[in-house]
Amino acid sequence: MHKEKMMAKKLKITQTRSIIDRPIRQKATIKALGLGRPNYQVVHNDTPQIRGMVKKIPHLVSVKEIDE
Repeated sequence: MHKEKMMAKKLKITQTRSIIDRPIRQKATIKALGLGRPNYQVVHNDTPQIRGMVKKIPHLVSVKEIDE
């Protein structure tokens, strides 16, 4: 295979809002993603599991696709 095909996309996830007064499940999802405070950023592989987590908290994070 060519390297271009093997290169995985990544997601840059930025927490945009605080988790104060949020349900426990949303707080746990933020923590599982490696976030915790507004303006924290993490980079994860673009997998269905990560996409599912982001889909549960779109009002707390912003997502940008990056190629690496």
